[in-house]
Amino acid sequence: MSAEGRKKRALAVAGPTCSGKSALAMDLAERIGGTVINADSMQVYAELRVLTARPTPTDEARVPHALYGVRPAAEAGSVAWWRQAALAVMEDAHADGRVPILCGGTGLYLASVTAGLADIPEPGAPARTEARGLLAQHGAAWLHARLAAEDAQTAAGLSPADGQRVARAWEVWRGTGVGLAAWRARAAARRPEWEVHAILLDPPRADLRAAIAQRFVGMVEQGAVAEARALLALGLDPALPTMRAHGVPELARYLGGEIGLMEAQRLASVATGQYTKRQATWFRHRAIAAETETHRFIARYSGQAQLLESVEALNIPVMCRAS
Repeated sequence: MSAEGRKKRALAVAGPTCSGKSALAMDLAERIGGTVINADSMQVYAELRVLTARPTPTDEARVPHALYGVRPAAEAGSVAWWRQAALAVMEDAHADGRVPILCGGTGLYLASVTAGLADIPEPGAPARTEARGLLAQHGAAWLHARLAAEDAQTAAGLSPADGQRVARAWEVWRGTGVGLAAWRARAAARRPEWEVHAILLDPPRADLRAAIAQRFVGMVEQGAVAEARALLALGLDPALPTMRAHGVPELARYLGGEIGLMEAQRLASVATGQYTKRQATWFRHRAIAAETETHRFIARYSGQAQLLESVEALNIPVMCRAS
């Protein structure tokens, strides 16, 4: 293959929340000269370091990190915004001789790099206003049912509880006359010149539940309550992604005197556990890399040498070297 036709290679470390992705990505980055690039839709927000378990300043000093805490809470991120930013950082890392390591649990973000992104026209303000109004008035489940009656293909791929994505799907259908699933099927966007190799962590459910509960206790000790209080003081639109980040609704109820702190921790852990189940299901049924380049580990990474050795045995520096 000519130099002009070569594909640049990157690594993705993916899996559900609390599976140990960040720790594994940092350990690998140290060993292969990588730059860890955030692929988590909540870790992009500046105001949520503790509640989203963003890398600490110490972590960021170990190896280069990018796209963590780069967006204000008042500005909702999107797949299209993240993809453009991620591709730019990947190019920079490659130019510096480093391996881009995408790290996160937002499958749609990762897939946008490996499979491209549909070129969806702007639906327009009327459609957006209608979608938000219907969501606020009737709730996510009601709007999902309406969407299913008009665009069954898109609705089938959405959780009835995911108000943001359901409203976005309604907005696209109303504003363009074509459903999100149909736009994606057209594959209008060109795929970038990147070949991605994926390390997918898929821990047993019991291991995840225990880790989630323990981590949220640690978050409270590290200042999660103060972080939630500061976020709430901004008076942001409740529909913004940051206002629905794991722990924020529950700590808001605690700060409002509705429930105790222990109950807030329990509810946040339950909600996070439910989310990880949806994440795991997504990764089992959707690809972020070619099947031959996807390596699944049924374990949670917490620094154990045996798992790291198994990953290193894949010869990642060779996999991620240009063809």
